[in-house]
Amino acid sequence: MLRRRLPLSLTVAAALTLGGGLAATVLLAVAVARLEDDKLALAFQQRATVRVAAIRQGLEEAVEVLTVTNQLFATVHPVTRRQFHDFTQPLLRRYPFIQAFNYHRVVGGDERAALEAELQQVVPGTRITEMGAQGRHLAPARAQYSVVDYLEPMKGNEAAFGLSVGINTQVMNALEQATVSGRAAATGLLSLAQDQRPQGGFEVIMPVYRPGAALGSADQRRAALTGDTAAIIRARELVEKILRGSDLHLDHGILLAVYASASAEPANLVYASAGLEAAASQRAAFGVLRRWTTSGHRERLSAALDVAGQRWHVVVSATPRPFLHNHPGSVSTLAGGFLFTLLITAFVQTLVQRSRRVQLLVDERTADLKLTNQRLVDDVLARRRTEAALQESEQRFRQLVTMSSDWYWEQDADLRFVDITGGVGEKGGVSAARLIGRTRWDTVAGMRESDWGKAHMAQLAARAPFADLEYETVDEQGETRWFSINGEPVFDADGVFRGYRGTGTDISARKHTEQRIHHIAQHDVLTGLPNRSLLQDRLSQAVAYSQRCARPVWVLLIDLDRFKFVNDSMGHKAGDVVLMTVAARLRAALRETDTVARLSGDEFVVILTEHAEERLQADVVQRLMDAVAQPVPLGTKEFFVTCSIGVAVYPTDNTPADSLIEHADIAMYRAKKLGRNNFQFYTPAMNDEAQERVRIESALRSALERDEFVLHYQPQVNLATGQVVGMEALIRWQHPELGVVAPDRFISVAEETGLIVPIGAWVMRTACAQNKAWQDAGLGMLRIAVNLSARQFGAANLLADISDVLDQTGLAPSLLEIELTESLFMSDVTLAVELLHSMKSLGVNLSIDDFGTGYSSLSYLSRFPIDVLKIDRSFVSDITRDANDAAIVASIIALAHNLKLSVIAEGVETAEQLDYLRRHGCDEMQGYYFSRPLAASAFEELLRQRKSLPLALTAA
Repeated sequence: MLRRRLPLSLTVAAALTLGGGLAATVLLAVAVARLEDDKLALAFQQRATVRVAAIRQGLEEAVEVLTVTNQLFATVHPVTRRQFHDFTQPLLRRYPFIQAFNYHRVVGGDERAALEAELQQVVPGTRITEMGAQGRHLAPARAQYSVVDYLEPMKGNEAAFGLSVGINTQVMNALEQATVSGRAAATGLLSLAQDQRPQGGFEVIMPVYRPGAALGSADQRRAALTGDTAAIIRARELVEKILRGSDLHLDHGILLAVYASASAEPANLVYASAGLEAAASQRAAFGVLRRWTTSGHRERLSAALDVAGQRWHVVVSATPRPFLHNHPGSVSTLAGGFLFTLLITAFVQTLVQRSRRVQLLVDERTADLKLTNQRLVDDVLARRRTEAALQESEQRFRQLVTMSSDWYWEQDADLRFVDITGGVGEKGGVSAARLIGRTRWDTVAGMRESDWGKAHMAQLAARAPFADLEYETVDEQGETRWFSINGEPVFDADGVFRGYRGTGTDISARKHTEQRIHHIAQHDVLTGLPNRSLLQDRLSQAVAYSQRCARPVWVLLIDLDRFKFVNDSMGHKAGDVVLMTVAARLRAALRETDTVARLSGDEFVVILTEHAEERLQADVVQRLMDAVAQPVPLGTKEFFVTCSIGVAVYPTDNTPADSLIEHADIAMYRAKKLGRNNFQFYTPAMNDEAQERVRIESALRSALERDEFVLHYQPQVNLATGQVVGMEALIRWQHPELGVVAPDRFISVAEETGLIVPIGAWVMRTACAQNKAWQDAGLGMLRIAVNLSARQFGAANLLADISDVLDQTGLAPSLLEIELTESLFMSDVTLAVELLHSMKSLGVNLSIDDFGTGYSSLSYLSRFPIDVLKIDRSFVSDITRDANDAAIVASIIALAHNLKLSVIAEGVETAEQLDYLRRHGCDEMQGYYFSRPLAASAFEELLRQRKSLPLALTAA
């Protein structure tokens, strides 16, 4: 009987399945594409806003540099060329985008000869020149000139020296704008005399006025104008430094264009990201696909900036990428949906066809059975039962072999593989064809030479069985694997050796687990560095190497400065990020032969060995410090990490090998005592100092309970009236056995151990109570200044503690002045600003102590709610002998007054220093010239006898 074939047409059920699946897939892919575009647009807006903010802040800081330079001419009269050179050199090094600093002097036509003679003493042959259409030429006779008189640096800028800019419309307009507004003004892009590039930079200008002249109105300022200071800024280098300073130049997904004009004019383009033009053409090519989604129009951000009166334009755009790159989810959804729809359609079609086929076969079989007799039917049924049993038995055997992790192998009398079953290729990564006809040592590299291989071949020669033989090999993908094999010899009926047979198992997973356990036992879980156990082994090897090769070994103990502040203020997760970042930087800064380990907490140990081609020098330690001292990004903030390092050298006298880490630890504490962020080599004298520190720490823990601390008070005197207006509270320790312990011996120990928090609280409470007592005794409303330590500043309950002290003592908040150092709040400026404003809301005064020795920028200073700047004694001591220190002090006073702040000078010891400070408008002073710090009783006596006498009479 011929069987009928079913037509291969698409069934109704399959067609409906296909249509519905394709429609749902397209709709879902469109929705996913829109979500992906929205996500990309939001991410772009965030990244673009960050760049615009960075450029705005960087441009403001560039203009601020000229404001600082202009203060020199406002406070020092006259300014010499040497002072101008010394003042501008640090600024040129810090801001490489500045082409030059100028001082334009305004001179009349009758003064031209005298000025040219003065200029020729600096650069022979210099004449007053001008820039015209034909280039630079000798300036004709004019009633007035504006001449480049001071120029730094001279090298590379010689073409501008002696140049008269009075005919330059842009420069004169900017000067007029600065004179009218009283603020710095910028020109548009200029072609500089000393730079061949057209439109290569711009000038920021501030006027210089005649000393003592009235400056109340614009006309008065024009009349008092004697010249101006200018900073020549290379526009492109300025933008590049801003972006590099914030690590924003590394984002290849963002394109940036900066124009020195109010609109995006190509002639005023000062900076453009690489690939900007190519990106424009790509964006046009993919425009059709982008219009299919909803967010293509949000890939561009324009912003206008004000640069000292000039409008700049910033355009940020996203790097165009192919549609498939931007929409992996929608493409995957589309492809997966199409494939799934086709599979479901085929499945439905198969079910329908199979159902028809089954029905047809049933009909045909029924007809056949009617034509045959019952006996034939019984034979067929019996044969089918037998076949089913055989198939079931074979299937069961195959399942058992598949489920087993072992494979079976046989070798002939020459120990060559003749049969391998059980899926050795899938289970062991080695195909059976690679093994058939070869011995085991032909496929395992190095087996003949290894000890285990020789022992195994001896077993085979003795025809002995073996079990659990483990060896390492490489599979066909190049990955290392471990196998365990068992085998037994095979003999025939006559006892003749026929070969071996046995099983094999892949034990790679177990071996890798054992290796991981071994690694974990010897490495730090967080950083992956060697732990204390492995460190001791590495140190023993390094010492043995030193003894064998007669070369030194250095052991460095590295401790992160103020790491506890990160954990307390940002949480332990942020602390873990800092530790992992520092560990990675240390590894990257060292050689492969060196060792870096995590000892505990925030302490790391580095072992350096010297080799013949490279000697160990101190700059290796400095390189490690520089590697650590890079900013660590913590979310949206950056934390600046520094470290203190102690170094112990082996072999040296009094340095046994088992004490290297201990000696490095002692040297590290010495580095911390010297101000942190430095390194010290161990010397035997440090051991005595360490023992001294232990004695100090032990005695310090009970000093508060035993009432061993006292406060001394140093007067603060108003320079205009000569009256005592306040005092600074200074702690002293009177120990019954150690005697009077100087603050520099115990303050650092108290800071490191955390005892500074209760000690600082005692100082503030005692000082406020004493001040209130003097007020009640009728000795005046004096201001008391109390120093705040780094530990106290980072304490969670600082504000509550200050408020409680004021409530308990009854002292008015305005009579409490809290002194802070710049380093307290520079690690997290945003958090510090918030905390300082909260402190200020209590009504207390805030001052920055030792101003000028830290590293805060002027932009940060303007954000802090500070009342007083204290000039450090290191500047005051040399103001009568060092012109640089004198200029710095004068600039600090002028800067503080411009910011509406008071100024106190510390360490005033001579009448000459006092006279200089008075002449430059310093508000207050403290120092030995008036009085040393006094005990409470002596200070009270001073108030009773001298508080209203003139300063010249009361000075000691």
